[in-house]
This record gives sequence, C-alpha cells and structure tokens, in this order.
Amino acid sequence: MKAIVCTKYGSPDVLQLKEVEKPTPKDNEVLIRIYATTVTAGDCEIRSSTFPLWIRLLMRIYIGIRKPKKKYSILGQELAGEIESVGKEVLLFRKGDQVFAAPGIKFGAYAEYKCLPEDGVLTTKPSNMTYEEAATVPYGGLTALNYLRKGNIQRGQKVLINGAGGTIGTIAIQLAKSFGAEVTAVDSTRKLDMLSSIGADQVIDYTQDDFTKSGETYDVIFDVVGKASFSGCIRSLKKKGIYLFLNPTLSKMVRGQWISRTRSKKVIMWTADEKAEELIFLKELIEAGKLKSVIDRRYPLEKIAEAHNYAESGQKMGNIVITVGS
Repeated sequence: MKAIVCTKYGSPDVLQLKEVEKPTPKDNEVLIRIYATTVTAGDCEIRSSTFPLWIRLLMRIYIGIRKPKKKYSILGQELAGEIESVGKEVLLFRKGDQVFAAPGIKFGAYAEYKCLPEDGVLTTKPSNMTYEEAATVPYGGLTALNYLRKGNIQRGQKVLINGAGGTIGTIAIQLAKSFGAEVTAVDSTRKLDMLSSIGADQVIDYTQDDFTKSGETYDVIFDVVGKASFSGCIRSLKKKGIYLFLNPTLSKMVRGQWISRTRSKKVIMWTADEKAEELIFLKELIEAGKLKSVIDRRYPLEKIAEAHNYAESGQKMGNIVITVGS
C-alpha cells in the first residue's frame, strides 16, 4: 500500500511517499480503507519535534531518539474510511461500515489502510458528513470536548477561546455554544468572519486588541495556542474561573499548580484519555446539526509535504484535509 513515511525529524521534506506492507487485522481488529485524513498542528510538531523541551525529551524516548521508530513512522492522528475486513472476534463492526476514528499516539492515518482494535476510538461515520468532513472531527473534537468538560461550563457562562480558528478551536466554539455558553473567539483578522459564521457571539482580532487588557472577565478561558499572557489570562478570569491551557511549558505547569492550590481560580493543563463514547457523543451532535466541520484546503496524499508547509504558515482556517482514496 502507499503511505507517507516520516524518515527523520525535520522539515516537511522528510515526509516521503513509499510502498509499505498492507496491514492484516488481528482477531480483535478491523482493517480500514482510508479515504481521508488531516494535517494538524500536532502532526507538524511530531514531524519537526518542536515541542517544549521537557515534552520533546519524553516524546523522543517514546517515539524514537533520532527518527520515529518504524511503528510510529507513518503519522496521522485521525481518519475516515470504510471497513474492508474484520477479525474473527469482532462483533461491533462489519465489512462495508463507514467509520471515522482517532488512532491517537499510535498514528498511522497517512496511509491507504490502517488496522484499529474494535474497542478503540472508532465508530460509524455521521450520516450527514462526507469522509473528508468526518476526518476533521476526532482530533480537534475530542481534545476540545475533554478540555471543555473539565471547564464544567454552565448555561449563560462567558467562555473565551484563544486561537479559535484552527482544528481544535473551531469545534470548541460550537461545543461551548451547545453547552449554552456565550462565546468570545480570538484569532487573526482573516478568520473573524468564519468564527462568527460557526457561532461565536463576539470576535477579537488579536493583531489589533489584547483581550487580557480589555478589563473583561470570563468564567472559562480556553487557550488553544498557548500564546496569550499567562498572568493576563489569570487576571481575566472571574472568581472561581477556570483556565484551560494546552501545551504548557514546565514553568507554567508549576505556576498553574500553585494558582490552583492557593487561589479560587483553577488552571487545568491535562485531560483524560480519549474514548469511543466521546466520539459517539460528537457524532450525535453532528447529526443533530450542532457541529459542522470547517475545511480550508484539500491535498492529495502525495502532496502532504505541501500541506504541512501550509499548516505551519499560520494561515490555516479550520482544517487541512488529505484525500487518500475514493
């Protein structure tokens, strides 16, 4: 089968189209013919190994010191496709089922085929989405859902999402709205109209205004990109407010723990593991018309290096889809 192999850590050029062995499902696995996957910021960080230093060391130990180990060399953390065959112990799925899934840290979606366990983060595709649309949901949707649930959002609360225009942020806006929140979305000028179109009540152009200096306070701040002032975000929380923060540095982890222990405000930097039940929950919201995907560009599998370059340009609105087959 065709697959994109990460030959070493570095620029997008390290991603090479190669012929690799087609996987065979184990007794408890399904074999998925992948029709669509995506390029996320997480994929780019893994490829380039540009995590904060302490995370980078852990990731190198886990994935590979100088280059990804063979079992991790095919990246891609979300997919949509059709089940081609099932192991003899599989009960929940059958050949021909249209599915979407999150392989997660096991990766493997940058290929024509992927085996996943029946009890993995896998379920049938939303009936009102194409494969391309469905492929954009698992990574951003599960991340946003886990964090926002930690925020315990109540109807009528004010929620601010910083870095709202990407993979995680576009779903976070819609989830927060479905929970009954009043949502403020922060991103660059060219993304503001899109953010309003998917439900943001207010939008802020970070190139013109600093929300941490506006005097407005929020019940929950979800900092997807981690680039806002840490102290400014804490200052912008209401009493008992919650700061949800992705990709913290070690110093911010320490500060967050101290604030959570000594003040009424809480800083949350980690979430629970992803589960199939959460993907099913997202599917139900999609089929109820409460969630939709935002796709910026589509690339064929062989042009994935070009897609990574665009993902790292900072211009991406929503998601970048990789079409694998039809």
